[in-house]
Amino acid sequence: MKYDRIEINPNICHGKPVIKGTRVLISNILADLAVGCSYEEIIQNYPNITADDIKAALVFSSEITQFETFPIESLPV
Repeated sequence: MKYDRIEINPNICHGKPVIKGTRVLISNILADLAVGCSYEEIIQNYPNITADDIKAALVFSSEITQFETFPIESLPV
């Protein structure tokens, strides 16, 4: 299954997407990547995830953002 590493469960982290079997939020992985953390650094911070989990988070996030549109005026300046 395409998203076998991602879990969305209302009883875990208020239904926010996490790496399955953990409470590691996809948004935390993305934030770490955005500030320049390497896969190795992220895995050190969250030792219960793998490089494949990080890749799955990127794929999931890339695909989920294709469903949203934002008016240009609503973007931060």
